[in-house]
Amino acid sequence: QVQLVESGGGLVQAGGSLRLSCVASGRTFNMYAVGWFRQAPGKQREFVAAIHRTGRLTYYADSVKGRFTSSRDNAKNTVYLQMDSLKPEDTAAYYCAAGSVYGTMRDEYEFWGQGTQVTVSS
Repeated sequence: QVQLVESGGGLVQAGGSLRLSCVASGRTFNMYAVGWFRQAPGKQREFVAAIHRTGRLTYYADSVKGRFTSSRDNAKNTVYLQMDSLKPEDTAAYYCAAGSVYGTMRDEYEFWGQGTQVTVSS
């Protein structure tokens, strides 16, 4: 069992940056890939980024490629999502999720955090 807690969300102006953190409980965290997803009001939860359990592979949605960067520190059981050049359309609740599969689909992830809100003003 893995429990995930996100933090780092907030209100930022367009063009600004935020760094989200996802802290996991459990000693087996380094066995899991971590995905980042987001959900805006009235929309489905969508894939944002994924990082392999080793941290050596990352994959991003086209909408955030070149602006967002995911990294992880397995010694600290923490995964980060650095978000730069933020746009109003990035406004959403952001969730991290852990799973055995390094993928882009929600169903591939078994454990989810509670989410952190990111609001980007124009």
